[in-house]
Amino acid sequence: MNRVFGRKKAPGPPAPSLGDASTGVGNHMDSMEVKIASLDKELKSYRDKLKTTKNPAAKKNIQKRAMEVLKRKRMYETQRDQLAGQQFNIDQAAFGIDSAKASVATVAAMKAANTELKSVMKNDLKIDDVDDLADDMAELMEEFQEINEVLAQNFATPDDIDEADLEAELDMLEDEFEDELGETDAVPSYLQETTALPPTPSGIPGAKVPVAAGGQKVDEYGLPVET
Repeated sequence: MNRVFGRKKAPGPPAPSLGDASTGVGNHMDSMEVKIASLDKELKSYRDKLKTTKNPAAKKNIQKRAMEVLKRKRMYETQRDQLAGQQFNIDQAAFGIDSAKASVATVAAMKAANTELKSVMKNDLKIDDVDDLADDMAELMEEFQEINEVLAQNFATPDDIDEADLEAELDMLEDEFEDELGETDAVPSYLQETTALPPTPSGIPGAKVPVAAGGQKVDEYGLPVET
């Protein structure tokens, strides 16, 4: 039977992940960089020898070796650049997979949120209830405004005053103002003429007592003297 149908192939090893592949390529690139750096040092040594060597045959031999080293360096640089391109493609693929997974998780979360929102809108937050609540609040605010207007009324102010009453009141106030102004212009009582004051004393204390007009004796200060 095995000869007719052949043996079933055993499963091979699992494929490496993109992260492992990127790490492997990166390590290979590092080894290439080491080889390129070593060849650079060798080329510098040949360059120094070419500067100091004067024998044409020896100089030609050094140039031949330097050319071989340069060829190997170019080969390693080409391989390094190819590996860099491979690593870039691997990293891009890994980024695409991560982005796709993130998108799947985002869509799943949005679906769950949409379902929950519909349930809340249907069971707990009905549009009709919101409309009724808004109408009730509007009616309450109108009633509250009416109450404020009633409380703000001035019951002591008469409403039957017209322009004629206003003009008469202003004329009366103007007359009162003129009367007050006339009284203010009168001479104050303390400036009005009063009875004659006794003469200012001019004597010296202890001198002869003078006699005021009318025969009344006064002292040196002009005060009446009792007799």
